[in-house]
Order: sequence, then C-alpha cells, then structure tokens
Amino acid sequence: MKTKMSRRRFLKKGFGTLLTGIVAIGGGGFYAREIEPKLLSIKQHSITHPMIPSGFNGFKILQFSDTHIGFQYDLPQLKELVNKINALKPDIILFTGDLMDTPNQYAEINLIAPILKNLQAPFGSFAIYGNHDHGGYGSDLYRNVMKEAGFTLLLNEAQQISLLTNESVYIAGIDDAMLGMPDIQGTLETIPDNAYTILLSHAPDLADQAAGIGNVHLQLSGHSHGGQIQIPFLGAIIKPPFAKKYYEGFYQIGQTSNPLTLYVNRGLGTTRLPFRFLSPPEITLFTLQSLQK
Repeated sequence: MKTKMSRRRFLKKGFGTLLTGIVAIGGGGFYAREIEPKLLSIKQHSITHPMIPSGFNGFKILQFSDTHIGFQYDLPQLKELVNKINALKPDIILFTGDLMDTPNQYAEINLIAPILKNLQAPFGSFAIYGNHDHGGYGSDLYRNVMKEAGFTLLLNEAQQISLLTNESVYIAGIDDAMLGMPDIQGTLETIPDNAYTILLSHAPDLADQAAGIGNVHLQLSGHSHGGQIQIPFLGAIIKPPFAKKYYEGFYQIGQTSNPLTLYVNRGLGTTRLPFRFLSPPEITLFTLQSLQK
C-alpha cells in the first residue's frame, strides 16, 4: 500500500534535491575552473607509415598548442611546461599556435621568450600562427617572441629535417585560417613527392583540403581545445570556426589506401571561458615507426 507524502515531507525532499543540485553545480564549477585546467595530460602515440625513412625509426616529435598566456595560463605554468617537455627528450618540438590570448595587452610579453628558450630539441623547434597570434595586432609581437625563443616560424613554407644518413622528412607550416592567408598548395609544392610530410595547421578542418592535395601524411592541429567543455551524451559544446568537424584526437581523412592522419591537440590554456570540463590540457609525444628495413 502506497503512503501519501505529506506536504512538509514533499517540500523537505524537494529542498534537499535542489540543494544537492546547487552543491553539484558549484562543485563542478570549481573543478572546471580551478582543477581540470591544471591537470596536464601527457599523451604518447606511435606513428607508423611506409614512407617514414628507416633512420627516423624512434624519432620523437613533441607537440604543444594553445597556451593562451594571459587569460588563465601564467608564466609559472609555462616554466613547468618547459621542464616537462625537456624531460621527455624530444628530437623536435612543434608549437601549433595561440601563444598569448591577447598579445598587445599582455604586460609581461618580454618574459616569455627567455622561458621558451630553455626548450631542448636537437632538430629544432618550429611554430605556426594561430588566430590569437594575429589578433590584437599581435602578428609582429608573436613573430618576435618566437624568433627570440629560438623557434623557426613557418608561414606557408616547409623545412627539411635531415639526418647524417641523408634521409629526410619535411615539416610544413601554413598560416591561420581565420585571420591569416593559408596556402596549402603553394607550401606543399616545394616538397618532393616521395617525402614523408607533416603539416602544421592551427585549424584542424583544413585537413579536408590538405587530404585533397594528396602528399600530406600527418597533420597536427590545435585551436579546438578539445571542445574545452564536454557534456556527457552531448559531447563538445564549444567548437570554434575551422574546428567544427575535427576537434579532438585522431582522424583518418581521404583515400582509404593512403589517408591523411590528423591529430587535434586539446591545447593547454583556455579562452573566453576560464573552464575545462572532461577536456583536460595536453602535450603530445609522437614516436615515428618506420616500416623500411
């Protein structure tokens, strides 16, 4: 026999449910603002492809992206990041854009390059423009910081990475899709057809265009922050332009026989909203695996 709930008990239960919801929302907000943005994840992946020269077997590539220094990410975090990257002993370091959130408003811009200069990679450090690097009249500011930090800034150009064995791979970098003038076709024309090629594009959705050209094997991107806030059963709720289709992790794009592999890094900082939820910051270490003998 069902018991009738008294008005007082009903109100008490309703108030308890409401209070539980408020506490859960408040706790979730604290976690998303104060905890998850500092939970750095180090992702490690192997990249296998028949065109990777045998001399590059075990070659380590470190990607970091989207620090957005000045919004929520600060210089002590950047120093800690440099130490963690160096501890992984990468052969090459790649930054895929959005160094500062608003370059022309960041008062401590002169302190960034001395920190980044401590990064160690025997085959060099390379960078591309993101939309925030161009925004706020920041194009020259960003270029100067990266140059002082010892990075090679790739603006619709490619760089040959060579071993003493005369084996090579190519790193190609294009301009940002939102505020720059990316030229994928022109950039790739300078690369031999038989060379293993890694394309750096801040905007992941340009992978469709790159796959159509045909001689890009791996594209590394950022920009999306992995959606920054993900809701169970709904997925990523913040997808910026040019990261609406591809926003996190690996994708295979183009011809099934020779697809382009895209990896979208979740980045390190935040923008607009100082929250991350179910999308922790990351740096990514890729190890090349050759199939050649």
